[in-house]
Amino acid sequence: MTNELKGKVNYSVNGNIAILEVDNPPVNPLSSGVRAGLAEYIVKANEDDAIEGIILTGAGRSFIAGADISEFGQKSDGPDLHTTLKDIEFSKKPVLAAINGTALGGGLETALVCNYRMGTNKAIVGLPEVNLGLLPGAGGTQRLPRLIGPSQALKMMIAGTPMSAKKALQQGIIDAISENSLMEDAIAFLQEKIGSSEHPKVRDKNEKVLEARGDENVLAEAKALAAKTRRGQFAPGQIIACVEAAINEDDFDVGMKKESEYFLECLMNPQREAMIHIFFGERAASKISDIPKDTPLLPINSAGIVGSGTMGGGIAMNFANAGIPVLVLDQDEKNLERGMGVIEKNYQMMVDRGRMSQEQKDMVMGLITPTLTYDDLANIDIAVEAVYENLDLKQEIFKKLDTITKEHAILASNTSGLDIDAIAASTSRPGKVVGTHFFSPANVMRLLEVVRGKDSSDETMATVMSLGKKMGKAAVVSLNAPGFIGNRMLAGYTYQANMLLLEGALPNQVDSALESFGMSMGPFRMMDLVGLDLGWRARKLAKMETPLANKISDALCEQDRFGQKTSKGFYNYSEGSRAPNPAPENEAIYKEISEQNKIERREISDQEIVDRCILALVNEGARILEEGVAQRSGDMDIVYINGYGFPIWRGGPMFYANQQGLSEVINKMKDFSALDENFWKPAPMLKWLAEESGTFGEAPAPEERAELLSFRNTNMGGV
Repeated sequence: MTNELKGKVNYSVNGNIAILEVDNPPVNPLSSGVRAGLAEYIVKANEDDAIEGIILTGAGRSFIAGADISEFGQKSDGPDLHTTLKDIEFSKKPVLAAINGTALGGGLETALVCNYRMGTNKAIVGLPEVNLGLLPGAGGTQRLPRLIGPSQALKMMIAGTPMSAKKALQQGIIDAISENSLMEDAIAFLQEKIGSSEHPKVRDKNEKVLEARGDENVLAEAKALAAKTRRGQFAPGQIIACVEAAINEDDFDVGMKKESEYFLECLMNPQREAMIHIFFGERAASKISDIPKDTPLLPINSAGIVGSGTMGGGIAMNFANAGIPVLVLDQDEKNLERGMGVIEKNYQMMVDRGRMSQEQKDMVMGLITPTLTYDDLANIDIAVEAVYENLDLKQEIFKKLDTITKEHAILASNTSGLDIDAIAASTSRPGKVVGTHFFSPANVMRLLEVVRGKDSSDETMATVMSLGKKMGKAAVVSLNAPGFIGNRMLAGYTYQANMLLLEGALPNQVDSALESFGMSMGPFRMMDLVGLDLGWRARKLAKMETPLANKISDALCEQDRFGQKTSKGFYNYSEGSRAPNPAPENEAIYKEISEQNKIERREISDQEIVDRCILALVNEGARILEEGVAQRSGDMDIVYINGYGFPIWRGGPMFYANQQGLSEVINKMKDFSALDENFWKPAPMLKWLAEESGTFGEAPAPEERAELLSFRNTNMGGV
């Protein structure tokens, strides 16, 4: 094998059995060298008369974690995957896949061409290609339905989530679980099979696909599942079409040909590029550019949460789910009882839905301890304050935590937009203070904004980012700036939605246009969910004049239309339902306020709605990038996909703008500037990149922006 090939396969012999060990750290992807090694050594084992069986396994903790994504779209070296897998499948000697860890995507597809499969208790299997806008393109859509039935295979591929060894054994994906030494058990298993004259091939197992032939429910249920969980995505439909071929085609190779055709369509679809951008973007977001990789992490073996409300309870669940004991503090006993009750109810719901066993529930509940006194937090490693947004209150809490907790404990605030530096100033340890903005519900939403104060130490930041990963969060760093990343961008989005309402659109039209674009929830549904009265009360308390964009929502509040909490807001709601119903009685209010403010209502297209709301995100994102509040444009895409319901298949607002072309974005903003010149003034970085024919991914790092600053001073009057 040549030096250009990436990865290798180790070949060894144990008696009459050849052992092929994939060695491509850290996760053993099917890179060029791995494919070449497998092809070479399958031939070698078959040509050696002393060899009677072959075991395929992985070095380290992974079997094969999948294809090498970095090779997508590139000219591949060595044999292609299909050729390699065909060599394994048609080996004259039986092949056992000894799955020592992760077998995902191409890894599971490799195991499926083996005659037998055995896993350890910790092995996981899955076909997660749908998460990258792809389908299993190495026979997974044809072999898995033959092994476990089309219905179960479709659920597994559309969900894209991994499966435990125990469940894989129950389903029939693997034949056995090794309780001791995997290699010893694999050798013993294969020795028993060697004497057989026939060794099963998954491609020949037609019974389950023939049973499904003519059953329209199988495909109909899969389409309904895809519509519910993968709305707007291209790949699920292609997966269903592949399985339909597996069911209806008598010739296995015809189904394989169709799989290849549908895979190519996914590969060429823009959604694939967007979703792979998010895959790599999430990895990049977890790294802080100016903090060394070898920065020591502070031990987090216990935690405390101040506040037992919705957010506090959800955050406590995150710690418990990560195996970290957590104290939940509330000085109101009834609030504490209520909060613990909500936590228990959330876990019970997971048990009822089969997502957790009763044993697992008992274990995590055992890690959560309620307390009424701050003194109990004396020995925790991290405290997370999760009370309502009031700076004075948060500063008071941090003073107490600073006094009570040990000096090395991290003090974190769940604020959604308050000044972390002002909070840190109330302590004697500003280096240990950080923002941890969880999103509601905190036990469900993946996004975690980690807010870096001016004094937050490298160790503090690295530790909290590592903790976020342990919790399964998509953690993104933001500098300490009003609204951080997500809520700062959201302000312009909701402003445009409100202005569109004043100019002639109706809430349902705005929401429908943006939901058709792919947003999980339109802005007016979102405002009703959050509560219109929050901003209204704050403005009244501050004796503020109502801004133009908020005049309609404030007028609705004057009529006690606060949103879902009062069953009426921009929409009407039936008792016990969150489904929005039209509220035609509001239209007179919309017209009256438009007239009062001399705004002539007009017909507004869905395209204008989408452009104005999404480009508002983009322009503010450019300012955030320019100021260095976000490290990179992809971080903002991660924020919006994981926290604000932006469609993953569009790659996030900044990626979407790149795909549209930044010069086209500028042109549209010029058109909209006739409506509101100040709002639609392009951010200097956006204008600069558009003139350079660049993309946000090519934006200079904060310390390299002299050229941009020069551009700003020359072209923007030093704004």
